[in-house]
Amino acid sequence: MTPRLHLDAPLSEGAGVSLSPEQAHYLKSVLRREAGAAIRVFNARDGEFDATLAEIGKKGALAAIGAQRRKPEKEPDIAVVFAPVKRAAVETIIQKATELGASYFMPVVTERANADRLRTNRLQAIALEAAEQCGRLSVPFVREPEKLPGALLRWDHARTLYFCDEAGDDPDEEWGGAHGRAEPLLAAIRRRGAGPAALLIGPEGGFSAQERSWLRSLPFIAPATLGPRILRADTAAIVSLALWQAGAGDLTCA
Repeated sequence: MTPRLHLDAPLSEGAGVSLSPEQAHYLKSVLRREAGAAIRVFNARDGEFDATLAEIGKKGALAAIGAQRRKPEKEPDIAVVFAPVKRAAVETIIQKATELGASYFMPVVTERANADRLRTNRLQAIALEAAEQCGRLSVPFVREPEKLPGALLRWDHARTLYFCDEAGDDPDEEWGGAHGRAEPLLAAIRRRGAGPAALLIGPEGGFSAQERSWLRSLPFIAPATLGPRILRADTAAIVSLALWQAGAGDLTCA
């Protein structure tokens, strides 16, 4: 398989572009590529191009850009807002949601969040690697964590936030019982249709009663359930994103 590399530099046929030392190391030491090897370079602004390694060494590499393979293309505008959980689960969220087309990630600290400190530089590297592997042109950005109230007080009301709310309203029943449950996520997505959106995934143990009440009062929030089973946070992120893509994104069927 021809390696794909994301480059921030302007890309155009016939141009030469420098690769980073990390990219050169990956090509030379991991993939065992030498000068003359075929690669592909891409970004969301310019599209994707065939390229050839003109030079490669320990400190960097130079690629000669060939013909354009793909023009820039519009991608679904769907963000993933999640409460940090355990490191492995967070890394799964970043990798799989990148493959499913997430446009950016917003970690938010909730009342019940209990997790290791996020290393956003590592998470950004995971998103980059997943984007290169899966064939998309853009790389989703991973924001620095912030507290949930502050993040939502500055929220763009034109972007629907689907609140994955698995709870009911009965305080005496586990997970609130059946009364007051939200509508299924796919139904909520189809009712609202396409447009900028985001998915809010809670921590292990869910949102507190106070958070849930406040979230449901916000005008841009669309409460929704992912079904009768309680899903882990990483599973919920993957399922909810797949449902949004199927209902309003690039997995829709004609």
